[in-house]
Amino acid sequence: MKRFWFATALALLLSAASAQDLAARKQQALEAAEKSGVEVRLDQPYADGASAKQKVDVYLPKKRNSESLLPVVALIHGGGWVNGDRLGYAAQAIQLARTGDYAAVTVGYRLTGEAAWPAQVHDCKAAIRWIRAHAGELRLDPEKIAVWGSSAGGHLSSLLGTSGGVKELEGGLGPNTKFSSHVQCVVNLCGPEDFTRPLMFDKEGRPVWKDDAVSGLLGGGALERHAEAVAASPVTYVSRDDPPFITFHGTQDGRVAFLHAEAIHGALQKAGVTSLLVPITGGGHGSVSHPEVKVRGQQFTDKVLRGISTVIDTTPLQAPPEAPNKR
Repeated sequence: MKRFWFATALALLLSAASAQDLAARKQQALEAAEKSGVEVRLDQPYADGASAKQKVDVYLPKKRNSESLLPVVALIHGGGWVNGDRLGYAAQAIQLARTGDYAAVTVGYRLTGEAAWPAQVHDCKAAIRWIRAHAGELRLDPEKIAVWGSSAGGHLSSLLGTSGGVKELEGGLGPNTKFSSHVQCVVNLCGPEDFTRPLMFDKEGRPVWKDDAVSGLLGGGALERHAEAVAASPVTYVSRDDPPFITFHGTQDGRVAFLHAEAIHGALQKAGVTSLLVPITGGGHGSVSHPEVKVRGQQFTDKVLRGISTVIDTTPLQAPPEAPNKR
């Protein structure tokens, strides 16, 4: 009995601490946005459910560079589908909006501890429909929406890109189902693309199929849940009408193997879709934080959404050296 009450008290304390941390992070985002001339609208619900995850945060420039409707970059966080939140992309959203050329929307979605697949992609598609439904009010261009995500967010961004119009993945969340969930541009950072292939390998190069993150998403291991593995894979839905993609991925990524970048890039090219691949030579899973990734990703977005004529450099990036271990 004492253990029960101790566990309950501990859970309540952790929940309160988490809520305080979330409030502090929101305040930090608001303060940073104010200094950058960016208007923020936090916690905009896109679904009828009560989940705090089913919301978006909107970042708008207070001073726009033209009277034209703003293109939108929707940012989808990573975290293995089990961790993370939309505030993780607040800094990048502010950087985008402060240019005066974009609106940015950070997307929350239910994690696997709360809802089973395909809730995650249903949520993201509902968020895209919310953007279109509110485009008039916010003076956004509903036909110029890019998605940008890393790791699990890269997976969901890729899936938004390839599965437009796939009924099974659309879901029926929220009041905006008459609007399209199609996107016009995908920036994919080290996203898993084909769950019928392993994400990890051991030191001897053998596939590692025991993967808690994947099992959490699919409801079991990828080998046992083959149908779900196929259904959750962006490569499954590639077709010639998909939007342009750019993919950044470390060649030595031990969490999501580089073969996933090659898989989506190859499938898109075979279908006749514009696809660029920028390897990060020797880079691990975190190498997509290389500053040039953001530069080239933004150039790609500018080209597709704003029509800026430029040649995107696909020369492989060199991963920065890892910091030495402190003893």
